[in-house]
Amino acid sequence: MPPALYADLTAALRPLLAELHHTPELFQTWDVHLELVAAGGLVVVKSKRSKGLVDSLFWGRAPGSTENKQLPEAVAFAAVDRFLGLGAHLALSDALPEGAVLDEAYPHCAVKFAYRKKGAPKAKSLSMIFIGFNDEADALAYAERAEGNLPLVTARPFSGEKLHEWR
Repeated sequence: MPPALYADLTAALRPLLAELHHTPELFQTWDVHLELVAAGGLVVVKSKRSKGLVDSLFWGRAPGSTENKQLPEAVAFAAVDRFLGLGAHLALSDALPEGAVLDEAYPHCAVKFAYRKKGAPKAKSLSMIFIGFNDEADALAYAERAEGNLPLVTARPFSGEKLHEWR
């Protein structure tokens, strides 16, 4: 079965995260945890607003380094924005099988995001692991090579035990 492509979801997520970064006052609550691995480096965004208090941490690790360093919020969000702006995305449907690793040549990002905008009737949440590609052909070729080795989402909307699209 061919893999599901996620360009529409990542295209909708991109402005939502930008809105959270630039105008957080529009959100009543949020809990965001993003871990982006790209070009051998790591960028982590953790931010939570609960009961009116905001707690945020932005850090990363340069390629080839073992030392974590705090990053400016703008730098961390810009890295995630670049990833979400790629031409195509695939998603994992479950944790990687034991011993399996994602190809470091392709950026990947774990996204756990729950939020409620002011005045919204309910909260929304998303928990996915995306792999980014330059275009759809690149994504489909990767999926063909990884078939049987990686648990890729094949049907949308996806709702698994731990990972899920918006709900």
